Amino acid sequence: MGTALKIGVIGAGTMGTCITADLLFHELPCVLVDISEKALADARAEIEKVLRFAVVINKDLPKVNVAEVMEKVRFTTDIRDVSDCSYMIENVPEHWETKEQVYKQMDHIFAGEMYYAANTSCLSITKLGGVTSRPENVIGVHFMNPSYLKSTVEVIKGHHTSDTCIEQTVSVLKKLNKETIIVNDYPGFVSNRISHLFMNEAAFVVQDQVADAAQVDAIFKKCYGHKMGPLETADLIGLDTVVHSLDVLYQSYQDPKYRCCPLLRKMVDANLLGKKSGRGFFTYKK
Repeated sequence: MGTALKIGVIGAGTMGTCITADLLFHELPCVLVDISEKALADARAEIEKVLRFAVVINKDLPKVNVAEVMEKVRFTTDIRDVSDCSYMIENVPEHWETKEQVYKQMDHIFAGEMYYAANTSCLSITKLGGVTSRPENVIGVHFMNPSYLKSTVEVIKGHHTSDTCIEQTVSVLKKLNKETIIVNDYPGFVSNRISHLFMNEAAFVVQDQVADAAQVDAIFKKCYGHKMGPLETADLIGLDTVVHSLDVLYQSYQDPKYRCCPLLRKMVDANLLGKKSGRGFFTYKK
């Protein structure tokens, strides 16, 4: 991968949007794909906002000419527009059927060498690789939210992932000034396998009225020095996403420790999804 590197980003949701902004901070050309024109319009507005204001939060981010770098991204609803990319970051919703369809589509689009980075929270990288004819080119790259403020990425090696794929992935992430921690493939990997236990048990503590959400998070921030408490983190991720990930972990391991807290399901049913809905364990300005 040389100067001609162009990156395809599949999915213009929260993660696809912030990853695209991250690429533009480092002036990497990219193509952002989504099935929804509205999602793409929302993503464009959010990316421009991030490019203008994220440097206030993180002084280490490059200062860019917003109008100029926005010319480096193509917004499209046609997945075939990524055919001239050499690296793909996939961010579609965490539903197997949806991801399976996308990987099958990509496998037919690319005639040449292509590397697929699955930005998944819990799904098996080995299983995703098995959908394609090139499982050695599939790797997990678990970006944390928001990616442009994070300096390190969890990278997951599937059973068939090649050393070349790992090298290319590390090279791409270095262009984003990110350190990589490479781990092996099991559902949830390291970060979510552990963090979802924290969030789930924190919800049980609130459900059992041991403490309220603010008290739970205060203990983790003030006693342990965490920047965010487990319930604030759950709100940021989206409680619907947390519930789905817990279900995937439970189904994968058949271990009762991943049994989803009923309070989390109740809150999702009530559309109390966290930051994206304006209210979860805490209330947010919309």
